[in-house]
Amino acid sequence: MTTTDRMRLLREKCAELGQAEAARRLGYSPSAINQALKGGYQGSLDNLLTRVEEVFGSTTVMCPILGEIPLGKCADIRRRPFAATNPLRVQLYRQCRKCGGKP
Repeated sequence: MTTTDRMRLLREKCAELGQAEAARRLGYSPSAINQALKGGYQGSLDNLLTRVEEVFGSTTVMCPILGEIPLGKCADIRRRPFAATNPLRVQLYRQCRKCGGKP
């Protein structure tokens, strides 16, 4: 998705859910979302828009372990800390460090 597409998606979700709920789902503050929509966000807009694509987008990625999965699921798996609770989790942890979730 382009930056324009991700901004459009953010606007649509804010209109649908409200800024506060969209912010909660994204893990950002409502004021950060408001600033991004108005063009005055001082943080990394690219990071915020990447999160928009992960949470609200329909992009899929090819995981070497799980096959084709939604980008949001990939991001959630990538953010998990290492835990040797089962072999799949260990495989995912190792592979995610190499892959980085590129669509």
